[in-house]
This record gives sequence, C-alpha cells and structure tokens, in this order.
Amino acid sequence: MSLENYHVVRLLQKQSQNLGEQIALEGFDMAAPWAQVSWRRFNEISHNIALALIESGFETQDKAVILSPNCPQWTCADIGILKARGVVVPVYPTSTLEQAAFIVNDAQAKVIFVADEKQYQMACEVQAQCPTVKQIVVFNADVALISADHTHLDDMLSRTFAAPVSLSLTTRLGETTLDDLLTLIYTSGTTGDPKGVMIDYRNIASMIEQHDAEIAIDTGDVSLAFLPLSHVFERGWSFYVLCRGGRNVYLNDTNKIKEAIAQVRPHTLCVVPRFLEKVYSAVHDKVNNAPTVRQKLFNWAIGVGARQFKVNQGRKRASKLLSMQWALADKLVFSKLQNILGGRLKFMPVGGAALDVNVGGFFHSIGVPVLCGYGMTETCATITCNTLDNRVPGSNGKPLHAMEIKVGKDNEILVRGETVMRGYYNRPQDTVEAFEDGWLKTGDAGMIDAEGNLYITDRIKELMKTSNGKYIAPQRVEGKVSCCPFIEQVAVVADARNYVSALIVPAFESLEAWAHEKGIKVENSIDLLRHSQVVEHFEQRLKVIQHELAGFEKIKKFTLLPEAFSTESGLITPTMKLRRKNIYARYVEEINAMYGKTY
Repeated sequence: MSLENYHVVRLLQKQSQNLGEQIALEGFDMAAPWAQVSWRRFNEISHNIALALIESGFETQDKAVILSPNCPQWTCADIGILKARGVVVPVYPTSTLEQAAFIVNDAQAKVIFVADEKQYQMACEVQAQCPTVKQIVVFNADVALISADHTHLDDMLSRTFAAPVSLSLTTRLGETTLDDLLTLIYTSGTTGDPKGVMIDYRNIASMIEQHDAEIAIDTGDVSLAFLPLSHVFERGWSFYVLCRGGRNVYLNDTNKIKEAIAQVRPHTLCVVPRFLEKVYSAVHDKVNNAPTVRQKLFNWAIGVGARQFKVNQGRKRASKLLSMQWALADKLVFSKLQNILGGRLKFMPVGGAALDVNVGGFFHSIGVPVLCGYGMTETCATITCNTLDNRVPGSNGKPLHAMEIKVGKDNEILVRGETVMRGYYNRPQDTVEAFEDGWLKTGDAGMIDAEGNLYITDRIKELMKTSNGKYIAPQRVEGKVSCCPFIEQVAVVADARNYVSALIVPAFESLEAWAHEKGIKVENSIDLLRHSQVVEHFEQRLKVIQHELAGFEKIKKFTLLPEAFSTESGLITPTMKLRRKNIYARYVEEINAMYGKTY
C-alpha cells in the first residue's frame, strides 16, 4: 500500500468520520469538556484551531510551539497546527526560560500554545526575547491574559470564520504532501545546544505503516500517555494509537501514575526502564519482607513463568505438567501482579534506555509482555523492536521492515530507512556529520546476533576508561543499581579513576520507612544519610545487586546525596538523561573525597 494512505491528518479525519461519538481523547482527573472528547469533537476542535491560525496570518510551514504537560488539548493543538499545514515544535514544560527561548528563536516560531499560568508567564518572557512570536494561546480559561495578542483556546474554538478562511483551509488540506515538514523535535542537548530534528509526513507515514506489520492496536483500545508528549516516543506512539482508532488517555501529573493505571486499566502504555525497575523493586521488596512460605511460592511461580515464557516463544517444548503448574501460578501469583498494572495489558513498548535483563525477564514470567525497542529522535523513535512472537531477553529486537542496520567502526550502530530524519534544522554541517555514506550514525555501540536481533552494548560517547585501562559502560552499571528499591537516581564516576564510584540519590520514602522500622532517629535527611547503619545498609545492598557485574565494573565507594538530580538544576535533561558534565562539576568535592583527594 502506498505511503500516501498513511498521511497522519487524513487517517485521523477518517477515524473521526467512522467513529463519531466514540471517545478519542480523555484527560485523566480533568473536568469537562476535556475529561472526554469524542472523535467528532476532536475533529471539530482541531479544525477550528487551524481556521483561527490561518485567519491570524499563519502561513504554510510556519512554526508553532506547544509548551504544555500532557492533556487532550495538546493533541488537539498538534493536529490543528498540522491541518493549517504548519510545523509543530514541542517544548518540554519543565524547560528553563533559557532553553525555551533558544528553541523558539532557533525555530522562528510564530505561535506558542501553553497550558496554565506557569507556562503562560514563561511564554510571555519568551515572547519578549523572540521577535517572531506574534500570538500566545492558553488552554486554561482561568489564566488572566495581559495582551490583546494572547487568547484562550476556548475563545478560539467558539468563533465563526469567514468563507475565505474556510476555503484556505480546504486548499491547504488538499495540497499537503508527504514531503511537508511535520515537526521539529529538539534533542536534549546533553553535550551542547539542542538541535532541531526535521521530521516530515513521509517519516511518520512510514512509522505507522511499519508498526502495522508488528503490533496490533484495535479500535477502542486504551493507551495511557504519561511519558511527555514533547518526546518523540510518546508523541509518535499517540499518533499510532489514534490513527488506529484507539483511545488516548492523558496524564499530566506523573505522581498519579499508580492511581491512573488502576482506574484507566490501559491495554498499552509506553514506558521507560525506570518505570519497570520501580515496579520490579517494589514487588521484590514486598516479597522479601513476606513470610517464608510466600517467598517460596513467589519464587516457584516466577520459575514456572520463565519456563512457560520459553514455551510460548518456541524455545522450549510444552508439557502437560508445566501447563498445570502455570495455571496454578497464574491464579495464585500472576493475576494479582497483573492487576497492579490494570489487569488487561496487551503489551508495553519500552525504550529510552537499556532494560536490565532480570527486570525484563520478571515481566515476561508474570505474563506482562514488555517489548523493548531501540530508536532515536532522528528516526521517529523505533528502529528495532521486540514483538509478541519474538521477545529475546537483553535484546532490542529486529529492525522494522523498512529499516536497515549494520555495525560500523568502533561497533557503532548505523541506520538507514524511511523514518530517518531529513536533517537538523538550520545546521547543514551537523547534518553532514551525522551521516556516513547515507547511513545515520547513532553514537551507540552494539552487536547483531545470527537471527538479526540488536544488542546495544554501550553509548560510545559515554564510555569511561579507568586509569587501569578498563572500559566502563556507565548505563549498564546504573541500570543494575537502579533496581534497588532504596535508590532513586545514580551517577557513576569512573573516567581516569582507578575504581568506580557513584553519586546516589536515595528513594527517601522507602529509606525513611526502613529507618523507622530499625528505630533510627535523626533530625533531618542529611543526618539520616550520614548514619552508620544507613551507610552500611547501602553497602550491603550494593554487594547484592552488583553480583552480575565484573569486578572492575562494581561501585567501590559511593556518596549519598540529599537532593535529586532535576531539570531545574540542569543536572538531567527533560528526558531524564544525566548531564554528567554538570553533575561532576556540581559535586566535584564529593567525588574527590571518594578518591582521597581534598583539593
């Protein structure tokens, strides 16, 4: 089938015609009218946004920024901008003023869509620094506006438009092509200024077509969107879910993820490994504190589930005894664990970082399919992925059918295919340097097995070399350590050092509960982290969770930090990647102390 049939705006219009009053968008914990938005209304809202933009002088391929947490209005604005044949530029709502102004100026955006008072104030400051911005649109009708150039989304939707404006929209919709630029998604900028990745309609069309061959989303299936829509992973997945007639539920407060999963009971949701690590560590922590008989039951069930998983994947012969054991394990253990995640998950796409093989194996064993994939902003996310029929622990699966991968110099993964970006906006030299003979250089090192499954071994630019000449892949070590229920964040230190150390941010809720149970009384969090029993507790935990690491990879010393790495402090990116250079500069004294240095 031609990619023309996968034009995202046309697919959504078709679903609106077919599904009418069925629910397309749902705002978790939101009031009407955004609690539920029908397909018919979704089409009307996005249409009116497009008309209002055109009436205000918004030209074909002009840029519009969306600076907002997840909500139905986000997608309505997204599609409205696309209908006006504009280019959407997402900005993380956690961005600093400096970060937001850089992107708006670089993209030369004319319009900014924001959610609430906080984002509106930032948008006003950005507008003062960015001469191209002519209009600000605010989702929350309670926000007081300070300029005639600013408007509430509700007012935009209640207006009527003259015939020439409607004709102009009809013309634009008819003239849109797969070669139009659809979005600029700015990279996190861990090593420099963010770069605008140019994604066109052809890239997105191919992404949808390729996912059709690997994944089944049925009409009415519910997806919970809790990763930021500003990121290519959640936004691309939301496009796919909606184009296939699914229902997208938006969560704007990630602290409510447990509550949302219990109420929404999603069929699918995109996750990052950290989410799975937290579930894994919480379950195992509870089991470790349970009576011995329950621990034995749990361990037996996990063993049964692991063997049954191999049978389901065609890697082990089935037996009547195993089937009976699995049915009992499912009734006594697995069904209860599945209910923690809503009870009707078909699968969970996982990406953004490496998933520890033990964590992945746990979810496979309990009957919750996690589909690990590998991708980049520059490839509309997915390059390779595991599927329901091909889940290889530790791997990132096989390439989608229109994608090619190979291993180049220094084991770097090179990619070629229909979802690869057009290039970096206004950065021709960076674009040239990103490719090698037509292949996109990923910056990740890996290997491909005999069956074509990809394994990522490390991030080339992040490899650390100890003074003993040993190479450390910090993400591998951090992934292992993060499985501990008492650890929230960790940053490994090893480059040019004679052993590995780490800066650790504890999971304070779990730690404080443990301290209370042990009768440890302190006045504040700093005293808690310095307490000898707490330090010894972490030492023992690290010994256990690092048993699979080589001796030279293991963390020998650590420092417990009282404050988390945050985007506000500049220590992590909006996609939760560590800004290592900033972290090392911020905690230089603590790091030197771990190596016996006082300067």
